[in-house]
Amino acid sequence: MSTVQTSLTQSQKDMLAQWAFDCRPILGRFHIWLESVETEWSRGRPKPDQPKDMSFVPGGLERQIAMTCAVTALGTRLFGRFGEGAGQDKSGINEVKKDADAVSAYAMSEGLWYLTRHLPENHAIMICLGEGLMPKAGETEEMGSNPNLGFGRVYARPEVARYVDQRVLELLNKADYGWDEFYRDIRQKGITLWGAAVDTLENTSRFAKGREQGTMTILHVFDQPLHVLRPYEGYMGCLTLPKRVQDKASEKAILLDYRTPRPLVMQAIQDAYPGIKPENVHIWTLGGSSRVKRLAGLWDSWKELGAHLVEDGWKLPNGGQIFTESGTYSPSYSVGSWEDEKGETHLFLCDGYAASAEALQAASLAPILDLHISLSVFTSKFDLPHDKEQEVMRLDPEAADFADQLGELMGEKPNQETCDFYKEMIAEAADAGINLEKPTLVADDFFPEKKWGVLALGSYMGFEPYTDTEGVTKVAEDTYRVTVRLTSRKVEKKVTLTLRLMEGTEASRPIFQPLLSRFLSGEDYRDRPVKISDSGRIRNELQTLCAEALEFPQQDRMRLIFERIPETIFNQEKKQRLAELLRWYKERHPVWFAWLELSE
Repeated sequence: MSTVQTSLTQSQKDMLAQWAFDCRPILGRFHIWLESVETEWSRGRPKPDQPKDMSFVPGGLERQIAMTCAVTALGTRLFGRFGEGAGQDKSGINEVKKDADAVSAYAMSEGLWYLTRHLPENHAIMICLGEGLMPKAGETEEMGSNPNLGFGRVYARPEVARYVDQRVLELLNKADYGWDEFYRDIRQKGITLWGAAVDTLENTSRFAKGREQGTMTILHVFDQPLHVLRPYEGYMGCLTLPKRVQDKASEKAILLDYRTPRPLVMQAIQDAYPGIKPENVHIWTLGGSSRVKRLAGLWDSWKELGAHLVEDGWKLPNGGQIFTESGTYSPSYSVGSWEDEKGETHLFLCDGYAASAEALQAASLAPILDLHISLSVFTSKFDLPHDKEQEVMRLDPEAADFADQLGELMGEKPNQETCDFYKEMIAEAADAGINLEKPTLVADDFFPEKKWGVLALGSYMGFEPYTDTEGVTKVAEDTYRVTVRLTSRKVEKKVTLTLRLMEGTEASRPIFQPLLSRFLSGEDYRDRPVKISDSGRIRNELQTLCAEALEFPQQDRMRLIFERIPETIFNQEKKQRLAELLRWYKERHPVWFAWLELSE
């Protein structure tokens, strides 16, 4: 027995036993021993004699989802090549990022799959929005997407998963089968479908460069699927304010959203907080030279009003030092007011943009944190200033004068290639079910029901300054502390798990690495005993590693088109090795791999 366990109180031992029992599928899958569990409540702690679930997710399943996030954070931090991109060029950094994303997406997917056996009857979890489809800042398009968990990945018991998968394929392939038909069929079957928005590795660039702050995994589970019809990732402008500010604006019949001129926003702030000095209004927004074209106009608007644009290293009231390089999600937790030692009122708010999954995750925090979060759909290119971006996506791509309208926004006449590119981005968003008719969006616009619930989880690889949460911390040989933050409309708490790698740290490395990644790195697939589970693992990993190279021609079929795999994901040598090993599997085990078609 460990020394950690012997020092626990009886109530702590009881809680540890419950967590270990509920999470045994995940702990067993990753060869992890749970040493201790510590819970810190910040809101909604139940009375000891009146236990209750913190959300629509039952307690046992909640613990499994939290453990999945913790294991993802731990595995990524230890085996995702943290900091190995420091000092490298863009290509080298991108390679590290893709390896890190591969580990995080794999660990998250494996955890979700192993917990499905404990889902309530006729329940399923479906990924609706995920990060990694599009190049991020500092990347170029030819680098391809990062490994990710994207739209349509279903986690459920076999029969339920099979039915939902079939409906997803119809949604993707049938022109006359839309969201209404999909949602009708799911409900008529009596299936409760929980939607999820996932970012398995937030602040990937910072992780690759070895910057501890802000690296985390984020999973939001909703009590219904999002109104999304196919894989999608773009940018969205995000304005995050205390709801108090919105309420004051409403009293003066001012519509407060992302498109509202910032002088009117400042007026609403001063109405909500009488006497607040403009310089005490602290604006968090993304910074850096690469964002000058995009956000210079926004920065100037706030500067002209006398507001303070927070800079790298600026200290929050909790003492945490912020960064503006990336990470639009976490600052939402710090939005609000406080008084300094002089009695002066200060306000912290967010005004920037984020990728679509991250933006929706932040927006879904609004009713929990008493915020007003407004979104504006941008393109995935984002070459234009923010005020032009919010207009581009509302253009009609079929309009006869589309080129003229686009040229007016661009300030120059676009060529045909540019017109086609923007038309394609608008069409992609519309086809994915993103509402482009409304000038701005809120979280409600992504849900089919008027009421919706969310369980928001974040697990931290490095220190998180906005919530003052420690990252993965080594406490003994092969033993680590990992913190998970759980937030719902009722409850907010931090759970710190002490996890021991039973095989040792180095021996655990292959446990957290995708099977294909191991084979492509040199492990001999012909020398390893083949299990029927290899079929599901490889199918899962192909969807994670090279989603853009896949087609689903019919039920229970997946086609891999090798020429669509970007060289930066798999170089020619790895492509050839991938083709060889997949052919080998199909030849040796044709029944298990009947689902796979290869187009070379």
